[in-house]
Amino acid sequence: MIAHAIPTIHIEYTTGSGRLDSWEIEYRRKTPTSQRLFQRSAELHVNGVSHNIRYFDPYPFVTRSARGSQLVDVDGNGYTDYWMGHWSLILGHHHPDVEDALRHQISQGWMYGTLNEQALALSEAISSAIPAAERIRYVASGTEAAMYAVRLARAATGRRIIAKVEGGWHGYASDLLKTVNWPFDQPESTGTLPNDHIISIPYNDLPTSTQILDRYGSSLAGVLIEPLLGGGGGIPADADYLRGIRERVHHHGGLFMLDEIVTGFRLDYGCMHMRMGLEPDMVLLGKVVGGGMPMGAICGRRDIMENLNTSQMSRTLRCYVGGGTFSANPASMAAGLATLDALKKNPTIYVEINKMGDTLRSRIGRILDGVATITGSGSLFMTHFLRDGISDINNASQAAMCDQDALRLYHMHLLGHENIFLLPCKMGSISAAHTAVDMQRMSNATEQFVAATANR
Repeated sequence: MIAHAIPTIHIEYTTGSGRLDSWEIEYRRKTPTSQRLFQRSAELHVNGVSHNIRYFDPYPFVTRSARGSQLVDVDGNGYTDYWMGHWSLILGHHHPDVEDALRHQISQGWMYGTLNEQALALSEAISSAIPAAERIRYVASGTEAAMYAVRLARAATGRRIIAKVEGGWHGYASDLLKTVNWPFDQPESTGTLPNDHIISIPYNDLPTSTQILDRYGSSLAGVLIEPLLGGGGGIPADADYLRGIRERVHHHGGLFMLDEIVTGFRLDYGCMHMRMGLEPDMVLLGKVVGGGMPMGAICGRRDIMENLNTSQMSRTLRCYVGGGTFSANPASMAAGLATLDALKKNPTIYVEINKMGDTLRSRIGRILDGVATITGSGSLFMTHFLRDGISDINNASQAAMCDQDALRLYHMHLLGHENIFLLPCKMGSISAAHTAVDMQRMSNATEQFVAATANR
């Protein structure tokens, strides 16, 4: 197959040779307004953006509107979107049910700073779907949910050590900003204090992980782990691995915490851990549960969550998790509730988007057979261009050692030539607004990429 020529591609970029790839020529030609606006943005915003990963060379396009599976930029170009608002928009952009809920809520007010019925209704929906969610505390982002979950685990156990996996992404909080990007022995950022109270274990490697957990034993407050690595490469955890981790951390008296900010209500109406027969002590939610609005949630056993109860616990005993100014704001609660209502009333949504995910992974896998492997689950997918010595992707180290230049070239080819948007080098997601035609178009575009790059 011509696809086998991909690993030998010599990829040149404008920064090195001065030449422009054909995708970049086309991209620049059709996005002049985005280029001008980005230049203005760079004068006011660091690197021109307000989230590091949203920048890509030569410049990110500027979105004007979005509907269904489409983004429309300021130059009028339409893009089939697989980034879908950081994977949060499972129903698609501008879904009518969510729009109606937001319009109604905004007519009543969008920020109360008080208890509201919308939060109660959303919590009832979550707790009825997820047995582990006996008590819930809302925050405004997934980063905050992870940050506070660590604090809560330490308060509940009286211990310091938190284990996370290599490649696990739990947001920008200083405490967890460790072993996120390969090589994992290098610091992720300046400005953070030494965090030897955060230890790392290898994903999908139970024997080694068990040895590390045993080393810390009675100092272990808990382990925080994604059942599918989102930022780490779209890699599902082996169910036996998670069961083994849960057993070991409980053996030492620590808490088993699952970060399902990406996977919660993404694969079916509930959480990924429920498919595996797991019972976490805490589970973190966000993205889909917020309906595209800012939110995060810490859910857990009643006895653990009661450590947050400032009305019944003294200052010296309580775990202070205030939530934040915009926690449980009625607009986010309304959008999240409308999303969950739509998913519950239309269970075929999961059947359809998971089927499209299976189809897409299978088709792209065949087109790039021997050259790339496709990870993911349900409606989530990630392409990894293989290098010598790498055949399977089971952890973030293997994902990081794949050919990132080839992946970026693939994603930028899709963007420049085919108006298909995946944030370069990131996992893609499928929404209820995507169709079988979109899956075929992605397959065709992948074949065209192979043909265009085979002789470079």
